[in-house]
Amino acid sequence: MSQTSNTSALSLAASGVTVAFGGFKALTDVTLTITPGAVHGLIGPNGAGKTTMVNVLTGFQAPTTGTVKLNGTSVGDWSPHALRRAGIARTFQAGRLFTGLDVLDNLAVTGVGLGHSRRASETEAMRLLAWMGSSHLAELPAAGLPYTDERRVGIARALMFSPDFLLLDEPAAGMSEAEASDLASIIKRVSEELGTGVLLIEHNVGLVLSVSHHVYVLDAGTIIEEGDKDAILSSQAVRDAYLGAEHTEHTEGA
Repeated sequence: MSQTSNTSALSLAASGVTVAFGGFKALTDVTLTITPGAVHGLIGPNGAGKTTMVNVLTGFQAPTTGTVKLNGTSVGDWSPHALRRAGIARTFQAGRLFTGLDVLDNLAVTGVGLGHSRRASETEAMRLLAWMGSSHLAELPAAGLPYTDERRVGIARALMFSPDFLLLDEPAAGMSEAEASDLASIIKRVSEELGTGVLLIEHNVGLVLSVSHHVYVLDAGTIIEEGDKDAILSSQAVRDAYLGAEHTEHTEGA
């Protein structure tokens, strides 16, 4: 049975979401579900609508039509801040660390923003950095961090005080194969050890398929395929839309 038709009581679910900017539809009738303790992938070519979908799920973009529900409660008109406090966290493609602060304070300020004390926030920040094997970064300035460390810090900051759902927007962009493999291990640990539901948005298809329990494929704002790794790899629609003409020409010439 499709995950989209078997929504858990604990879930972040979009149903029939359409986002229109004037006459242009960035998303059309998109339905997907994220459940705790599992990694869900969202892939598709450039311009498919992946980041728009993340923005809808995290309150940065209101859907034109359709619903977003958190554990059965409609949250489509909630602010990003309200959704974060309710347990939905995200990272951004550009990192967006507070460059004037050190790494510890980047995490701690998130905890304070969530209503926790400074001391509790620093304790939680050090716990998360240790969990990720990044304690040595705590006192370093966020400005000038190596790229992979910046991404690690962004994920740790999003995990402050154990959100139920974590949405990762292209966390492996620009990473080497070895760095992406290390990231895959972190993502698996987030779902397995923390019980967090993860939505992984990536151009690195190999990474997504290696860690995801269920994958959604967007093309031109529409879900064209969903399923496990085997379903995605065997889909002609995915090959045509995501791999594109280059793959088709290679296959025809084989």
